[in-house]
Amino acid sequence: MLGIECQLEPATLCNMLLGNVPSTSSNSSPVASMQSTLPPLIDIGVNLSHESFNNDREHVIAAAIAAGLEAMVLTGTSVASSELAAALAGMMPGFLYSTAGLHPHDAAGFGVDTCAQLHAISQQPHVVAIGETGLDFNRDFSPRHLQEAAFAAQLELAVQTGLPVFLHQRDAHEHFHAILKEQRDHLTKGVVHCFTGSKDELFDYLDLDMYIGITGWVCDERRGLHVQELLHDIPANRLLLETDAPYLLPRNIRPKPRGRRNEPANLIWVLGLVAERLGVDRGSLARQTTANAKLFFGI
Repeated sequence: MLGIECQLEPATLCNMLLGNVPSTSSNSSPVASMQSTLPPLIDIGVNLSHESFNNDREHVIAAAIAAGLEAMVLTGTSVASSELAAALAGMMPGFLYSTAGLHPHDAAGFGVDTCAQLHAISQQPHVVAIGETGLDFNRDFSPRHLQEAAFAAQLELAVQTGLPVFLHQRDAHEHFHAILKEQRDHLTKGVVHCFTGSKDELFDYLDLDMYIGITGWVCDERRGLHVQELLHDIPANRLLLETDAPYLLPRNIRPKPRGRRNEPANLIWVLGLVAERLGVDRGSLARQTTANAKLFFGI
């Protein structure tokens, strides 16, 4: 694991690891086959603090740099993961950024000190959003009323800090939309991360001037076809791309990777599918989504 006592330039890390040390990345070969002179990309949602990256986090970062990523935003889903994400981001300023939040799955653990802890984390210069926060009524890992309370409290925190919000919604649109709409006038910006909803839900979010995050879900021929059909309804200046690594490995990767862990280097496969469905070239889409991410996060 990267030590937090040093700072590394992205090019230095990339050359040091990919040039001199054999990569352990399970997806390095498929990614290499997609490399080109594409404009730089930004992955707006990477769970780099996840334990699956503990043994090769440096290589994952280096592979992302080699694949053409200009920046990554590391998702905080608890106080502990937000602290780790911020520590990692502090090592590579200008390339790694992070968020501070509590995922709805863990809302039952939202206590009186949680907002104060997240607020303290958010004051670091490389922390660029509040979240991941929202509602998840699909799995109900936390009671719904506690999810709603934690969501509302984190929206208030976003208002206090002036930071945008990184949002999660699954099978909870009516309640999620109502809570978000109540605070919308006081929030700066928000992105509905990993959008998988309906056309009506999409338009509800666009009516609130939300950004829309598209992940490898869109590459799934079994469950992502409806999202592909909605891509034309997303304004170009509201579209953001993300991997949500280590989750949601794009199913269009060729040749198929040996493992199932997703990595930020695979963002180019999401880009390729979205560009194909929109009928635009990958370069122009890369430029647009990167500009959107920079504007959204202020980076």
